Amino acid sequence: MDLGLRGKSIMVAAASRGLGYGIARQAAKEGARVSIAAPTEPRVHESAKCLREETGAEVISCAFDARDEGSITEWCNTTIAQFGGIDGLVVNAGGPPAGLFDDFDDSDWQAAFELTLLSSVRMIRSVLPSMRERGSGSILTVTSSSVKEPIDMLLLSNVMRSGVTSLAKSLSQQLAGEGIRVNNLVPGAINTDRLRGLMQTQSERTGVPFEEISKARAATVPMGRFGEADEFGQAGAFLLSDAAAYITGETLVVDGGAMKTVW
Repeated sequence: MDLGLRGKSIMVAAASRGLGYGIARQAAKEGARVSIAAPTEPRVHESAKCLREETGAEVISCAFDARDEGSITEWCNTTIAQFGGIDGLVVNAGGPPAGLFDDFDDSDWQAAFELTLLSSVRMIRSVLPSMRERGSGSILTVTSSSVKEPIDMLLLSNVMRSGVTSLAKSLSQQLAGEGIRVNNLVPGAINTDRLRGLMQTQSERTGVPFEEISKARAATVPMGRFGEADEFGQAGAFLLSDAAAYITGETLVVDGGAMKTVW
């Protein structure tokens, strides 16, 4: 099936590796022009080079700080200057640190707000003028399974990512009449540095070897394994594409059947 992404201009945040890279890779394979951003140089530029060489797509890269409004604006302006406009945005940022309520003070809460929730507001705000000018667009937020089933060790993420999901739902109602869709994409246990880092934190807290934690975690997934970034990326490319033209305000879970909620 042709997703209708060929020639579309897609911005993907936090895309030098992991979930963001998985979405960027699948969009590029579908013929989209892709602008990726991440905080680490030269990794983000190396990732763009890999995408260009593998897919033959037009891929540009910017180093940016998701917590800085000026940095987000610069990325958006660079993309528009290169591609002429924006058709899709993937809102994504590294998650707040793991921990329980007593582990965090006001500065931790403020940092989590700026990294996860305020960055989402700013990214969306930056692309809306271009999408409105085009009369269409697709915005996709990468959230967490914690928005449906809070995770004990991820209190900051539980709170801030739930805010992002509510933001997306509200905007989907407000922007539908302008041809702009807004959806959420929820990863389950996807084999990324983030997942491995969380399991390492759990191992250090509990004294249980990492390998045992990893094996036990995979066993909780009905499909019996962790997902791969490309599998997650395929779902993201679909929601960004014209093939999902009548889908907005929804939250798609990619977790191998692990989640037990019915909505």
